[in-house]
Amino acid sequence: MAAVQAQVEVHYRSDIVDGLRRRGGELTVGGVTVRLAKQFGFCYGVERAIDLAYAARKVFKGRRLFILGEIIHNPEVNRQIGEMGIVNLLAKGEEVPLESLDRDDVVIVPAFGTDVTTLNGIKARGCQIVDTTCGDVMSVWKRVRQYASDEMTSIIHGKAAHEETKATASRATSGGKGHYLVVLTLGETDEVCQYIEHGGDKAAFLNRFDGAYSEGFDPDLHLKRVGVANQTTMLRGETEEVQRRIAASIQRRDGGSEPSANFRFFDTICGATQERQDALKEMLASRMDLLLVVGGYNSSNTSHLAEMGQEKLPTYFIRNAGRLESGEKITHFDLHLKEEVRSKGWMPSAPIIVGVTAGASCPNNLIEETIVRLFELHGHGREAVLAAALA
Repeated sequence: MAAVQAQVEVHYRSDIVDGLRRRGGELTVGGVTVRLAKQFGFCYGVERAIDLAYAARKVFKGRRLFILGEIIHNPEVNRQIGEMGIVNLLAKGEEVPLESLDRDDVVIVPAFGTDVTTLNGIKARGCQIVDTTCGDVMSVWKRVRQYASDEMTSIIHGKAAHEETKATASRATSGGKGHYLVVLTLGETDEVCQYIEHGGDKAAFLNRFDGAYSEGFDPDLHLKRVGVANQTTMLRGETEEVQRRIAASIQRRDGGSEPSANFRFFDTICGATQERQDALKEMLASRMDLLLVVGGYNSSNTSHLAEMGQEKLPTYFIRNAGRLESGEKITHFDLHLKEEVRSKGWMPSAPIIVGVTAGASCPNNLIEETIVRLFELHGHGREAVLAAALA
């Protein structure tokens, strides 16, 4: 495993980021100061998933190696995995039918996990499975299985199309006793609360949440006893508010001053996600001119960091350093439009303080490239930045 970790380090480590950590997360060259959040980048679950994928490539030489979708939500990391000869079974337009797999093939389950039907299909083919599912995700699975065992409906706070949420939802019907309903926003939560307390037009409700509930779900029957779970990368405060509103609705419906036995919840927010949110919150309390958030645009935890930043100061969500085109132009992801846009006049003149953070799926080398590019736009090359970071 030491050889595997050494290979991973070659691909993803950064001397500049390591130096910044030792300096307390702040580096000044000329009139430019970069402030790095105390917690950022790869979490333990992501590191483990990547290590296992690299190890699988070494151990299973000569065998076909596949992965169920992206290992994490970062295009550069997924490209590297592909270059190692690990084939994405679910690549858009290039899907590989499970029926084409056999017992000599190796299939990697990504950090998000996978749904029960797909997993059983792979097992039925006799494939060797390398499971890199994050432990925090499996903790959520345990909760929703318990809800199902007790014939409760799991209300899952998350994105219905996200791999993790789909994997969790597939376990919320365990044993054929449970159901699930996915809510993304507090507005959707309020609609569910309204139905819990007062009922309503069932057909309209089902149409409103089309694609976000289990087969056979009937809101008249299956919102009587519920348990709340979540996609582990959601904002903690928002998940807590979802829990509070649903609990209050059930209590009002059922009467009494005590919490209803028809409602349950557990804290299943990922620890690493919360650490990154807390670190950014602390950094946002200090004076900065702008914030750069680095990571994959389909990364849920990274998107939430960008949302937090936008509430406080000019924030740019970028995939890599190449998006910093010049001191005048930047290409970044617009969370509302759900696409990349180009902005002008984004960089104030020096002296300037720029905050930098990254999601749990962003490697240190991409963070370094972003920091170096930022200094380059002010006339300071990589060698000067490295020397300052290691001083």
